[in-house]
Amino acid sequence: QVQLVDSGGGVVQAGGSLRRACAAAGGTFGGYAVGWFGGAPGKEREFVGARDWNGDSTVDADSVKGRCTLSRDNAKNTVYLQMNSLKPEDTAVYYCAADHTASPSYRLASVVTLRWENTYDYWGQGTQVTVSS
Repeated sequence: QVQLVDSGGGVVQAGGSLRRACAAAGGTFGGYAVGWFGGAPGKEREFVGARDWNGDSTVDADSVKGRCTLSRDNAKNTVYLQMNSLKPEDTAVYYCAADHTASPSYRLASVVTLRWENTYDYWGQGTQVTVSS
């Protein structure tokens, strides 16, 4: 079991880049798939991207395709979401989430289930990202 700690939010101008971090407190990301979700003001939380290192699968939402990179630093027990060419509509609270391979909801490298919130058992607290025009 891990606790997820989100960081790396802030204010950035449109066209800029921002890297968000998600640290695993009390554990590692070994055996986990990690997803990112964003909740824009007044809207439901939406899938942004996910990566399952167990099956080496990466899934991005259409809205961020080509602008999003998910990576992991095992030495720091941290995963990262790098977003480039940011737009004002990317303004949201971003959450990382993790699902372990032993979880009933886990499906190896599934490009379908990785998009679902209820796949994930562990969630970070979220960080605000504001993109100014």
